[in-house]
Amino acid sequence: MESARETVDTVVIGAGQAGVAMSEHLTALGVPHLVLERDRIAERWRTQRWDSLVANGPAWHDRFPNMEFTEVGPDEFPTKQQVADYFVAYAARFDAPIRTGVEVTRVARNNGAPGFVVETSDTTIEARRVVAATGPFQRPAIPAIAPPQDQLFQIHSSEYRNPEQLPAGGVLVVGAGSSGVQIADELQRAGKAVYLSVGPHDRPPRSYRGRDFVWWLGVLGKWDAETQPLGNEHVTIAVSGAHGGRTIDFRALADQGVTLVGRTQAFDADTVRFEADLAANLARGDENYFSLLDEADAYVVEHGLDLPEEPEARRVLPDPDCVTDPILSLDMNTAGITSIVWATGFATDYSWLEVDAFDADGKPQHQRGISSQPGIYFVGLPWLSRRGSSFIWGVWHDAKHIADHIATRRRYQAYHEAARASHEASGGGSGRGGESTGADVRRAGAN
Repeated sequence: MESARETVDTVVIGAGQAGVAMSEHLTALGVPHLVLERDRIAERWRTQRWDSLVANGPAWHDRFPNMEFTEVGPDEFPTKQQVADYFVAYAARFDAPIRTGVEVTRVARNNGAPGFVVETSDTTIEARRVVAATGPFQRPAIPAIAPPQDQLFQIHSSEYRNPEQLPAGGVLVVGAGSSGVQIADELQRAGKAVYLSVGPHDRPPRSYRGRDFVWWLGVLGKWDAETQPLGNEHVTIAVSGAHGGRTIDFRALADQGVTLVGRTQAFDADTVRFEADLAANLARGDENYFSLLDEADAYVVEHGLDLPEEPEARRVLPDPDCVTDPILSLDMNTAGITSIVWATGFATDYSWLEVDAFDADGKPQHQRGISSQPGIYFVGLPWLSRRGSSFIWGVWHDAKHIADHIATRRRYQAYHEAARASHEASGGGSGRGGESTGADVRRAGAN
């Protein structure tokens, strides 16, 4: 005989920053819910980041509104452990109903009843609503051009921990966003010969005229941009809080000893080929950098701010030899390359979510996190509602919008059920008002 199932109004899947934020807002609105996490709270910050990682934004900015970091100055960059501990402490403040060590294996519509069946490694749960709070970093993405694994040591940036993890010899780091640049810098400082494959990127200043770039993006209204600039859908951002926070400068990295190459094109036996786009990619990054400086200067003048000028920020180092005479192919044996670090990002994986909420490419269909499938929600994804959506503070605001939507649906549902009960109590029986079925509940409030 099948054991009784648990029932709950809303199940939130994932207890990272998105899941914790979601739980806070649902708790404040009195929505019964359960957060399921297959590991620990903020597990990816603990075990899917390299040892020396710090947050990319300062502590005053990259946090939830209702709690500051402790033991970290407002302009400092918390370590990955401090970030994870922050979310644990935050969840404890409102006694978040988080169940750890429980993996969700399948979510599907509940046949013949409102809501969904959530199958887990521990039990089966019936829920009116499901919030996917698993974020954008679900499955490491390694491009199809990767050579056979037995040819040389290969690792994704999510598995990289420190230079000692790699065998002796040189390293090719593919991807020059925040992760790739910081890992390449760390490996070069550890004495390794490093080749850094640089693709198109945005390169904001870490700070300018005494203000961090996150402040400039805020006052210039860029965090609230609701649509990505055309052609920028897959552009990485090269920014870092390492070493106290410095502007990433690829030419300075080259002067330090890192060899820059263009985008990695293909592998052929022991040879790797690169696109002839290095100079163009650096120029694009420079354009992005200087455009922000220009906007910041204009803002200072317009608002009469007393911020010191910073002419040094506009000085550009000469192009190094690896830019003026780019490497288009490289024999890895001759170069002594024994490892590849793939800093090539992540892909989402919703194979467990068996509902009609995705487009032909498998991407969630939603409006500000409210899915095209009634009762399904997404939170924590890039550009969910605006540019800041995948950042800590942006997730918090997106979660509030979704929680408000859930609470509104619950009010419609409560009215329907109360009206039906009143009608039946007054002798309405199976008349028009009393014939409402589970289908009516789904229409009125299950989404």
